[in-house]
Amino acid sequence: MDGLTFAERLTELRLLKGVSARDMSLALKQNHNYINAIENNKNLPSMKNFFAICEAIETNNNKQLGYIPKLLVGDFAI
Repeated sequence: MDGLTFAERLTELRLLKGVSARDMSLALKQNHNYINAIENNKNLPSMKNFFAICEAIETNNNKQLGYIPKLLVGDFAI
């Protein structure tokens, strides 16, 4: 994976699928610039949207995306 960030890897995988950021955003039922904001490090997806993104780019492996979301439990991040 060559040390790519989540945003960089998402862009790479999305482009490999031939899907525009706008089309992916709308497919996820989000604002038209949602994926663009993630790819420009202005936003991170919720857990629900993270899994929807994985499904959209046909990966079930968050390591392939280079992102392991933190689960928040009370005041602790795990």
